[in-house]
Amino acid sequence: MTDNQYYYAVARIRSRELSLLNQSFIDQLLGAKSIDEAMRLLQDKGWHMPDEYVTESDRVEKMLSAEKQKTWDLIGELVDDMSVFNVLLIENDYHNLKAAVKEALTSDSHPDIFVNGGTVEPRIMEEAVKTRDFSPLPDEMEPVAEKALETLLHTHDGQLTDVIIDKAALIAIGEAAKKSGSQVLELYAGLKVASADIKIAIRAVKTGKDKNFIKEALAPCDTLSTEKLAEAASEGMDAIYDYLALTPYSDAIPELKKSPSAFERWCDNLIIRNIRSEITHPCTIGPLAAYIIARENEISTVRIVLSGLINDLPEESVRERAREMYV
Repeated sequence: MTDNQYYYAVARIRSRELSLLNQSFIDQLLGAKSIDEAMRLLQDKGWHMPDEYVTESDRVEKMLSAEKQKTWDLIGELVDDMSVFNVLLIENDYHNLKAAVKEALTSDSHPDIFVNGGTVEPRIMEEAVKTRDFSPLPDEMEPVAEKALETLLHTHDGQLTDVIIDKAALIAIGEAAKKSGSQVLELYAGLKVASADIKIAIRAVKTGKDKNFIKEALAPCDTLSTEKLAEAASEGMDAIYDYLALTPYSDAIPELKKSPSAFERWCDNLIIRNIRSEITHPCTIGPLAAYIIARENEISTVRIVLSGLINDLPEESVRERAREMYV
């Protein structure tokens, strides 16, 4: 894209940023007494309201899916080559690969286990695994798909299969970010990989995995030593805290001690805080990437709030999980 094209695209994004949900609105949404009241508040903000739905959860998911599509439709109008944003979609691809591989153990088709919004159509993923012809998949995914399928068919070890696919997803996210040439996307990917590695280490402690298993599961990360993290995880939670205290993620330690959801919130908030500076950049891809991430963040928060209302959870417990807003 030329500078003039960037200026136009960023100008369009600046106008859309005005409709992003702010913290004041999230507080208002958190105070809603019913799902209908919350949906009315969102409708007033221009959010899509489904005409047909089966359950309240179905209603919410249809709304959130439509809002995601709005975001990508807008970016598609502004950018000729969407591949620069693949880093934000790859996670969906590997989720679908995991679903397709596990579906291969059964004779039934389960289309509801796949998600939309990846770079590969779910039906293509499903067919590739079913026929064991992985050539329609991205080059980097072909050997992963074959290895994961063979592992599951021979060992029936779903956890080991997940490790293979999850690690490959993190590596693919990191590589796609570097190819994008966007500092925002590289930052996003770096934080994504680091937080995933920390979660892997913590799960390994809780499930009693040894150091070799942990090292195999961790993805390469620029801001963490996987060797030291694996060593710490093999010793226990206190050792993980001691190691993280020496890294850029020392502030995460109190959140990790609270709960997994508190740590998830901390990670998402860290990403949002680090991309806010893109609001001031007029002629790069950064503001567009930041806008997509901001929209995903607010959609995630709306899901948390509405799920709390549907399940009649205490407001305070929902508030503790709500994310910071970009604006």
